[in-house]
Amino acid sequence: MADLVECHSGFTYADRPTAFRWQGERLEVARVLQSWLTPTGKCFHVRTTDDRTFELTYEPDSDQWQILITSAVESYDGF
Repeated sequence: MADLVECHSGFTYADRPTAFRWQGERLEVARVLQSWLTPTGKCFHVRTTDDRTFELTYEPDSDQWQILITSAVESYDGF
């Protein structure tokens, strides 16, 4: 199985997420909107190329990622 989150890693792992899997779909990160550190790891608020936003959290002690959708693209059917 592919990694849950793909990252650019410079000096340390998970410097910046570049893509991730959500509900079986690979989503590319268009932009990191915000990043911050917590006592347990790193968090990123990202926008995908299809304009959805997610919060990605990496906990190095357990080597686990958590993904939370924070907005979805509204569909419009024209009616």
